Amino acid sequence: MEIEKFEEILNKYLKEINMELKKEQTEKFYKYMNLLLEWNEKINLTAITEPEEVILKHFVDSLTISKYIEKDSKLVDMGTGAGFPGIPLKILRDDIEITLADSLNKRINFLNEVIKELNLKNIQTVHTRAEEFGKNKKYRESFDIATSRAVANLSTLSEYLIPLVKPSGKTICMKGSEIKEEVEMAKKAIEILGGKIEQEESFNLPNSDMKRNVIIIKKVKNTPAKYPRKPGMPAKEPIR
Repeated sequence: MEIEKFEEILNKYLKEINMELKKEQTEKFYKYMNLLLEWNEKINLTAITEPEEVILKHFVDSLTISKYIEKDSKLVDMGTGAGFPGIPLKILRDDIEITLADSLNKRINFLNEVIKELNLKNIQTVHTRAEEFGKNKKYRESFDIATSRAVANLSTLSEYLIPLVKPSGKTICMKGSEIKEEVEMAKKAIEILGGKIEQEESFNLPNSDMKRNVIIIKKVKNTPAKYPRKPGMPAKEPIR
């Protein structure tokens, strides 16, 4: 896809969510897409390879949570995969400091290449499992915001994310369409981990019938030291 066409499609979708980019930001998104598709031929980064779908389902979807992120926030994107939502947020928001965490080293190599090629500042990568990251004194309860997109059920995800944010910080959980039951099942886990659901929002991606849900959990007290449990446990035996 030529950059002119890319710009036209990206701007069309962003206009629907009252967002616009500078030319330099659009160029970074274009370069990011090309790197993603190029690396995807060598390592499995995404099942979405049609450029317009990459724009909508990866880039625009990632940017929908920008409005929940306060200026100068310190944010961690846990289980970032190919960099979503962290890298799109960084391209849009120069003010936020971002940590991208993932358990697969080949994804980290890709992310480091993107950061270098796009000349992004105040962004770092960490090769780690979520459970180990949450126990690490350097990172535990050190972020204003922890976010994740399509990583696990809400109980498990809460155990990954809530330990990472400071009391008064928040987690932004990006989910697909049907989540009512999942939210109910996660309420006990959220409370035990020191969180409280502050906001739930449902919306469709621009010009589509693809439904998205965002659940924002406020950290109201410190997470007990036993959480997160050892690797594999939050997924195998979610807190109920």
